[in-house]
Amino acid sequence: MRPSTTADHPLPDHSWLGDPIDARPLFTAERAALLADLRGLAPAAWHEEAVPGWTVRDLAAHVLGDDAGRISRDRDGHREGPAPVPGETLEEFIHRINQEWVNACRRLSPAVIVEMLEVNGVSVARLFQDADLTRPSLGVSWAGADPAPLWLDCAREFTEYWTHRQQIRQATGRTTDPQPRALALVLNTFARALPHTLRATEADRGTQVRLVVEGPAGGTWTATAGDTGWSLAPEPSGPPAATVRLDAETAWRLCVRAIEPATAVERGRLEGDRRLAEAICRIVSIIR
Repeated sequence: MRPSTTADHPLPDHSWLGDPIDARPLFTAERAALLADLRGLAPAAWHEEAVPGWTVRDLAAHVLGDDAGRISRDRDGHREGPAPVPGETLEEFIHRINQEWVNACRRLSPAVIVEMLEVNGVSVARLFQDADLTRPSLGVSWAGADPAPLWLDCAREFTEYWTHRQQIRQATGRTTDPQPRALALVLNTFARALPHTLRATEADRGTQVRLVVEGPAGGTWTATAGDTGWSLAPEPSGPPAATVRLDAETAWRLCVRAIEPATAVERGRLEGDRRLAEAICRIVSIIR
């Protein structure tokens, strides 16, 4: 893709990712919701398994690590820290340093973790609020964008916070937070994985496929096959070759692999070309 430029930085063409998302207004409320959820936990609940191998306290500490890394890197320009070892993939590197951080944080009490999350949440929200969302930022591997525009990196960060909060809620006997504004933004961000998901799916130029998430937090996303890959940019021009309809709970859980594609196929409604519809159901919006 041919880059354009501004006075400050080059701007790669990210139009294939669709319209930009502005997640900044939601960070403060999301952190307040996390703090409320954590402060309402009984002592024993902190030891419940939230994700395989991690307790609720471990997952809260992981969120704290995300905060600290973002603030150190983007606010303070800090570039020291761990690096991949020879032969280590990005996924292996991320999982290793996350585990190292969580291990170190096991000396912290839940109260200390909550206090630090409150302070850092303010800093993260302020950091994004003043940023230029068009500038290049960290890559988003599951969207195939490296570098990614900051708007996608910022929205991805929001989905991380939101998803981990839902994992904590479910581990402690609660359901997904039904607040539609946050979930709508999460689903809109996750859908940006569609072009990358379909990258190996062959189709004639101009073929369109559609993902429909139903309900108040839902939406519709159409991907179009082009000469160099799939894109969310072109306006829909006619009936899609395939459509997948999912409820919001199934959709977000599919994107973070809390359920597998086969389960989404069973729960959803697939219309049109079965091969293309099943390819849509392979969407994943996290580093695995």
